[in-house]
Amino acid sequence: MVRLRLDLGYDGAEFSGWARQPGRRTVQGELEDALGTILRLGDAVSLTVAGRTDAGVHARGQVAHVDLPEASFDELVRDPQPASVDERLPALLRRLAGVLPPDVRVHRVSVAPEGFDARFSALSRRYVYRVQDAPGGVDPLRRGEIVWHLRPLDLDAMIAGAAHLLGEHDFAAFCKKREGATTIRELQRLDWVRTAEGVLEATVVADAFCHSMVRALVGCLLAVGDGRRPREWPARVLAGAVRDSGVHVAPAHGLCLEEVGYPPPAELAARAAATRRVRTLTQ
Repeated sequence: MVRLRLDLGYDGAEFSGWARQPGRRTVQGELEDALGTILRLGDAVSLTVAGRTDAGVHARGQVAHVDLPEASFDELVRDPQPASVDERLPALLRRLAGVLPPDVRVHRVSVAPEGFDARFSALSRRYVYRVQDAPGGVDPLRRGEIVWHLRPLDLDAMIAGAAHLLGEHDFAAFCKKREGATTIRELQRLDWVRTAEGVLEATVVADAFCHSMVRALVGCLLAVGDGRRPREWPARVLAGAVRDSGVHVAPAHGLCLEEVGYPPPAELAARAAATRRVRTLTQ
């Protein structure tokens, strides 16, 4: 068996999220079906991903891995003997480009280093949320990636509100609780800028995120930015440690997974082991 790393991106508009679901179109389903067809493995292909994005969420820097029989790469070349797996990967990339639909693209395929796990080896995930408050609305050519906010937004107020959320906390107030899963996360970065085009971009970085966490954080800060809530409100919500009905989850299409960070190859296995231990702790 050989473990491959896939670096990919997708427009989430027409997907019911990353994870395969019966009767629904998903990114995982499209990729696994494409790999199974190209390598003649049928439904034996199973991908592990760095971040399971929700329905409608985009990705520019998603990472996944897959374990495949080395012999299956014989299908990629006419004469299988002289070509190593590394030499066959460009052929696999081209075949994927031909089989996959245009709203999901694999940018790079590589043999993963020893100890690499797309999910558990990751040090961080970086998301960007894009919103615009221009009175005339969003550029029609970017409507699929930018959310229009009806009220004017105070950038300084959102920056001040975000400062109270940084660090390691129980983010239960901003997550959909899942049985047996911890909601303790380390929020490493949450800042806002307004671009020259007037788009407000929130960059959010953490070691990991629980379900709907980024969009709930953004929704909370938008309420601060348009004056419906004071700057201290996000801190009070966080301290409550229970899902707050006043926090509205921001629309999915404004969110994009931009990057997943990993340690040097020599530290991949140790990071994966440490992450697994943390995620099984009872908090």
